[in-house]
Amino acid sequence: MPAPAVPATPRFAVSAGDGERLGVTLLDVGVNVAVVSTSAESVDFCLFDAHGEHEIARLPLARVSETTFAAVVEGVGAGAKYGLRADGRYAPEAGDWFDPAKLLIDPYARALDRPFVFDARLAAPRAAAVDTAALMPKAIVTADGAGLARPLAPAPAGFVYELGVKSFTRGHPSVPANLRGTVAALAEPAVIDHLVRLGVDTVELMPIAAWIDERHLVALGLSNAWGYNPVAFMAPDPRLAPGGIAEVRRAVEALHAAGIRVILDVVYNHSGEGDEFGPTLSLRGLDNRLYYRHQQDGQLTNDTGTGNTIAADRPLVTRLILDSMRHWIDAAGVDGFRLDLAVTLGRGEHGFDAGQGLLAAAEADPALAGRIMIAEPWDIGPGGYQLGHFPRRWGEWNDRFRDDVRQFWRGDRGALGALATRIAGSADIFAGRAPSASVNFLAAHDGFALADIVAYAGKHNEANGENNRDGTDANFSWNSGAEGETGDATILAARRRDVRALLATLFISRGTPMLTAGDELGRTQRGNNNAYAQDNATTWLDWGNADLGLAAFVGSLAAMRRAHRSLSDDNFLTGKPVDVSGIADVAWLKPDGGAMQDGDWSHERALGIQFYAPQNGGAAGDRTLIWINGTDEAVTGQLPAPRAGFTWQREIDSAARDNDMRTMPPRSVVIFAEVAT
Repeated sequence: MPAPAVPATPRFAVSAGDGERLGVTLLDVGVNVAVVSTSAESVDFCLFDAHGEHEIARLPLARVSETTFAAVVEGVGAGAKYGLRADGRYAPEAGDWFDPAKLLIDPYARALDRPFVFDARLAAPRAAAVDTAALMPKAIVTADGAGLARPLAPAPAGFVYELGVKSFTRGHPSVPANLRGTVAALAEPAVIDHLVRLGVDTVELMPIAAWIDERHLVALGLSNAWGYNPVAFMAPDPRLAPGGIAEVRRAVEALHAAGIRVILDVVYNHSGEGDEFGPTLSLRGLDNRLYYRHQQDGQLTNDTGTGNTIAADRPLVTRLILDSMRHWIDAAGVDGFRLDLAVTLGRGEHGFDAGQGLLAAAEADPALAGRIMIAEPWDIGPGGYQLGHFPRRWGEWNDRFRDDVRQFWRGDRGALGALATRIAGSADIFAGRAPSASVNFLAAHDGFALADIVAYAGKHNEANGENNRDGTDANFSWNSGAEGETGDATILAARRRDVRALLATLFISRGTPMLTAGDELGRTQRGNNNAYAQDNATTWLDWGNADLGLAAFVGSLAAMRRAHRSLSDDNFLTGKPVDVSGIADVAWLKPDGGAMQDGDWSHERALGIQFYAPQNGGAAGDRTLIWINGTDEAVTGQLPAPRAGFTWQREIDSAARDNDMRTMPPRSVVIFAEVAT
């Protein structure tokens, strides 16, 4: 049964449109509207009043090609509110979900008048004849915003800081109350000062595109805290950016002024329409069979674990995704992207191939040349683990680094060799590229917070309402003396010691270090390792109890890394001399100063690493020495002889003790630099 008819009013004249300019484009006389659908029988452009409450006109678009409906609508200007309706076959079992009672969001919408709110009626079958206009946001006609902001000069990320806008700023005492929890807060001096003190050069914003809560969360009285459930790829979520793309642009420009790049975590692998029981909001209602991948029996493919999988390899879908990225670059000035479940984006009909589909198109796109591109190199589909297999210039989240570093500091037997491989840049994974391709992290938004790695041996996700079944059990975590919260000073000191050792390991490792916001402040999620459903104090940073000493320690590690080429050099190590000094770029040492032998890696828990970067022009080569003591006892280490005119200087001791030059405190990382006398 069709939606109630709304007559077209005379002031909105309709004429032939341009099907090449997709979405709604402002013209002198009105707007050009173009919508992709290969299977719809008709598509209507629906206009609403200034409040977005009443539909005032329903205007038919003409099919102008096999793929596109379009029209020029006169009398429509910037600020007008609109939606779409599509009609055609309704046969969900065959992949067709056309229902003109469903108001749909334009996939090219650049602004929305309100957030998405889940309502079961959004998933009502066509026979129910439920008009959803009152339940849906309305898209807002805007200028395209091209050229309003410019990224910084292309450069690789040096220190990535993963940040959830709301969780980071919601409780910040120095941010004006009306800005807390929004993108605008990121432009505040107190926020930028914190990032600068840490030494961050690249902020990675968790998703800010408009999303909807999953239906099971609504039933549990919970809400999505992360935003990985998008509906409109180009429109900022009004909860995070009530000022729209202009608010995002201002924040980006403020961060750029501080020398900080901005990349967006983008979700193009699935949409918030979910599985076959989910709501019809946009792509499903416009052309479900085009936009989503299906199995042979007609069921939605679920390589993402969310109920649906975007068919990113299809040219029309590839164009939508690339147009979305170009929009964020042109209108907001962002410097690049982190692509969630990026294996999905390299899938074709025959599996993953980084040289096909969207990934190949992104590499060939001039707008993305020089931009930072980072992949989450897995999904849950067949062959879904593809670490090391993305395009040469891309960075990839390296979960092997996370797991191997955790296992060493947990005390796992025989873990030293794997630790050394990760510290050296993971050449076993990224050989033929550069160490910076490895985005090294200890913790991320999904999984334990850094402080919880050393406080919880197992997950505690009871608050998520799934009887602790959700979230991984492969945490490689431990509790230093007791599970969870404790007031015992000795246990707390042991935890602080382990956290500092983990952080020091991150920053002395080759690759691109990444830290999740708040881990430098001691944030805890109280053992919840899947806190996506906790839009509350579980994920909001507790600035009032922030560990500022730990933040200062992170800042010193980042400064140390920047100051020493031997720590940040982006070449794989050879173990051979690299200049006339005769010093090898790396030497792996036992505490007595002798070289590590093959048999030592299986049982040693203490390791010395001498790094050397060759002479750079007139500057002498840079030499550092790191002692790693994974034992519970102090260990004495023998320093190599310094070069003539140089001496060893103790720079950082993760145990925060005033020790003699040769003492490695229990469970510590000690960093020395060779400095001119």
